[in-house]
Amino acid sequence: MTSIYGPVTDWATDFDHVDPEYNPNAHQIWDDLRENGCPVASSERYGGLWAPLTHEYVREVAYDTENFTSRGVIVSTARPIAEAPIGPAPPITSDPPFHQIARKLLLPPFAPKQIDPWEPEIRTLCRGLLDDMGDITPGESIIDAAVQYAQNIPVNVIARMLGFPTTDDEIFRGFVHDIVENVNVDPEEREAAIGPLDAYLDIQIEEHRANPRDDLTTYLMNVEIDGNKLSHEHVRGSIVLLLIAGIDTTWSAIGSSLWHLATHPDDLERLVKEPELMTFAIEEFLRAYAPVTMARLVAKDNDFHGCPMKENQWVLLPFPAANRDPEFFDDASEVHLDRAENRHAAFGLGIHRCLGSNLARLELRVAVEEFIGRFPAFALDGPVTWSNGQIRGPRKLPVRITALA
Repeated sequence: MTSIYGPVTDWATDFDHVDPEYNPNAHQIWDDLRENGCPVASSERYGGLWAPLTHEYVREVAYDTENFTSRGVIVSTARPIAEAPIGPAPPITSDPPFHQIARKLLLPPFAPKQIDPWEPEIRTLCRGLLDDMGDITPGESIIDAAVQYAQNIPVNVIARMLGFPTTDDEIFRGFVHDIVENVNVDPEEREAAIGPLDAYLDIQIEEHRANPRDDLTTYLMNVEIDGNKLSHEHVRGSIVLLLIAGIDTTWSAIGSSLWHLATHPDDLERLVKEPELMTFAIEEFLRAYAPVTMARLVAKDNDFHGCPMKENQWVLLPFPAANRDPEFFDDASEVHLDRAENRHAAFGLGIHRCLGSNLARLELRVAVEEFIGRFPAFALDGPVTWSNGQIRGPRKLPVRITALA
């Protein structure tokens, strides 16, 4: 599918996060814009788009639920049909006061006491993926750490949590592409791409209705608001959120962390020798390579620090850019594995802070531990392909394995 927009002509006034040059060069683009006195980029694409790039401005938008609605969180040429306050994928597309009600429903299954017991299963999954790579000859073998490893971990975990067939992993990856990356096409084409996802989930929900079991889908079908079970649309929308947000975000974080270690041999060696740094290192990877940019729609005309924002225009929330703002973080562009104070925004800011952060941290930590535990030395060996759109991470990550544990 071809973009209806051409190449970006000026990142300050023709900003496009789906331009193929954006994600590979995002860090430099943000730095250049801020240094040249542009804290908020803009564009006429997608029906009007704004992109604040400082921690202060990103935070301000994230907390302002009066001027910015969450009913649309993925920028595209179309606009969400479902209205506030519920939106198409509650609670992330919900506004107050409904947001708090919808979010509260999902907090129990993602509490630490529910997520922590998944560690052995995730560790077994990671080891199985490493085993599947076959015989490795140090200095010769090249594997794709994204395709063969990172991309398979969260897609498998979230499928098990939802009670979906783990053999549908390619279908899930297709949904991720259609929903998150395929956004710069004609609105009719964009809307048509959502149909297969809805149809797939309708089948899964009906199957769960016929065969209830102990999983997230059955939980959503049984949970109640004021004595009433959730509507079919609410159940399906929440599953869309869990499926899309639970897959691409985490595999991108895993891939970016491995990319860093493949390109920074000193950090890799240190992390192997000092495993007690892992907790700090994971938080630093999340800060430096935060995968998620959210979005809002302008709820009503307002002046945002001199930017004349109009109702129904898009506002990107680049949490990764906020995490690299030198006004907020010391050595913002540098990765320090032992960074002690790390109030990063990788999981968002405001009312929509990621409710799956416990699961994401667990998957990321275990994935990195198992990879460097098996391959204590490896290096980038070939071109990296980065994703398009609001979730940033490597899609292809060729690394040469230079040592085995």
